[in-house]
Formats: sequence, structure tokens, C-alpha cells
Amino acid sequence: MLDEQMAKIYSTLNRFSESYEEVLRIQRENMQNIASIARYCQHLELLVNNLKYELKDPRVNYFQPTFRSDEETVRLIVEEKKSLARFGDGELAIAFHIPRQKFQRVDEKLAERIWEVLNTDTPDNLLLAVADHYGSLDRFNEQAAEAIRLYMTEETRRQHEQIIPVDRVYSDTYMTRFYVIYKDVFSEAPRQRFERLRTIWKDKRVLVVEGAQTRLGVGNDLFAEAGEIRRILAPATNSFDRYEEIYQECLKQGDSADLFLLAIGPSSGILAYDLALHSYQAVDVGHIDMEYEWFLAGKGERVPVPHKYNNEVEGGDRVEEFHDPVYESQIICSYA
Repeated sequence: MLDEQMAKIYSTLNRFSESYEEVLRIQRENMQNIASIARYCQHLELLVNNLKYELKDPRVNYFQPTFRSDEETVRLIVEEKKSLARFGDGELAIAFHIPRQKFQRVDEKLAERIWEVLNTDTPDNLLLAVADHYGSLDRFNEQAAEAIRLYMTEETRRQHEQIIPVDRVYSDTYMTRFYVIYKDVFSEAPRQRFERLRTIWKDKRVLVVEGAQTRLGVGNDLFAEAGEIRRILAPATNSFDRYEEIYQECLKQGDSADLFLLAIGPSSGILAYDLALHSYQAVDVGHIDMEYEWFLAGKGERVPVPHKYNNEVEGGDRVEEFHDPVYESQIICSYA
């Protein structure tokens, strides 16, 4: 009799356990469904809130800078030897003392310089670039468009209106980000955009000013058509801490270079401006090398590049040691 009772108890416990597991499974599914619904609702909310700007609703009086095409920007750089200073979302955030980037802390002096460059008379030999987030986002893939909608709040738009004068024509900061954010990643368009950019340094004596772990063109053929490559290394992060030393070294080396290519984070736009005042041609190329690496990988997405600093993938700030005799021979000065 006792054995039968124990068997019934165990049977009941097993059924209870199975029922409990089923309840947990249903709960997990419901939670996943709820999370999916919440994400979709957020997507719809962002889309609806931004729609009047993307459609350029004529009933809405909104802030809209004027942009030249990427083709015209490259033509002006190549044919008229213009410099280029780029100010994207990270730079504008710093101007308002908002931390947005891991590789450059908010710095009062840097914020002042960003305001200065964007709001003083621009030298004739300098093009200013800001990110074209203001109208249609059709050219961007879904992930990039969603990120822009999330960023472009009404408060952000008010800040842009304060710092970006509308009486100028701007280049688009995304001109050097030719691959991973666009819908057309698997077409010939990214290659065409890259080949157009490549004309900027073709046959030029190039002085690269970059973060110590950026390694522009190392391990790929980014600069295969350049006449000469030399490098000044800045700290991998917070490069503005050493800005004055980097700037003075650029002035010292300036006459031996046809072109400066700058990739030192938010300091790049300031350096392009300062060098332009001394009649040196300097182009802020930002993430161009990482975009080229992703283009070469051909997956249509960001991928790790272990020997290069990459703030846009998880763990990308942990950079592997790397030794290359050609690269090391190109370094003429290091502030890292």
C-alpha cells in the first residue's frame, strides 16, 4: 500500500513539474513576444516622430542645412585642393558637453574649438562637413536609419540649429563612410564611391595623422596609388590632450607633404581648419580605413579587425599587437 501511495505522489510531482516547465516556457515565449512588440512599437514611434522631416512636409518649418554632393566635394578637393573638416554627431555632442564617444572625453577647450570652426568665417580653401540627417533616410539601411531617428530628437535638432549656420553649403560627413550604412552594400556602388575617394591621394606625398592603433591602410591596398606615405601618431584615445604638439609637428613637416590625411577623432576637424589657415591641404577621412576593411570582407556589416582600433564593434577597443616593417618605417613621430 505504501509503495502505491509513493508512486502516486511521484507521479503527481512529475505532472506538476512538467506543468511548471510548460508554464515557464509559455512565460518565456510571452516575454519574448512582449519584447518584440515593444521594439516594434519603438520603431513605429521613431518613424512617426521623424516622418515630417523625412518627407519634408511643407507645413513644417524645420532646420535644413544645404548640402553639396559627394561627387562635388571630391572634385573640389582634387581639382581645387580644398581641405575638408568633418563634424558628425560625436563632435556636435562634445560641443554641447554630451559624452557620446569612447575614444574622446568631453573637453571644454575642444568644445570651444568646435563652436569656433563652425561659427567663424571659413577659409576659402576649406570645406565644412556635417552629417546629412535632416531629410529622407532612404539611402540608409534599416539599422542605420533607426539609429539616426533615435539620435535626431527635437532637442538634438534644436542644438544643431544653434551651432550650424544655414547660410553655407556643407559637404556630408558620410562621404568617407561609403559602405556599411547603405542599402546598396552588395551592388557596385560602394566600389565606385571608394574609387572616387581614392583620387584624393593618388600620386600625392601623403602625411597621415592618425591614432596609434588606427593603422590606416595597413594590411590592405587603401594607399596603393599614393606617391608616398609618412605618419604622425597621436594617442589612440583622447588625442586632443596632445593636440598642440601634434599641430606644431604638422607645421614643421608641412612643406614636405602634398596632403594631410587626418584620423584622430574629433580633433581631426580642428586640425584640418588650423592647417588650412596655413595654406596646407588637409582632409579629415575619419573611419575610411575601417569602412574599406568591411567592404573587403564583403559581408555588408561591421566585422572585427583585430589589429585596428574599432569603436563600433564589441571589443574593438582591445587591439592586438601588430608589427609590420613597412608601416613602422613610415612613422616619423609618435605622441602615443
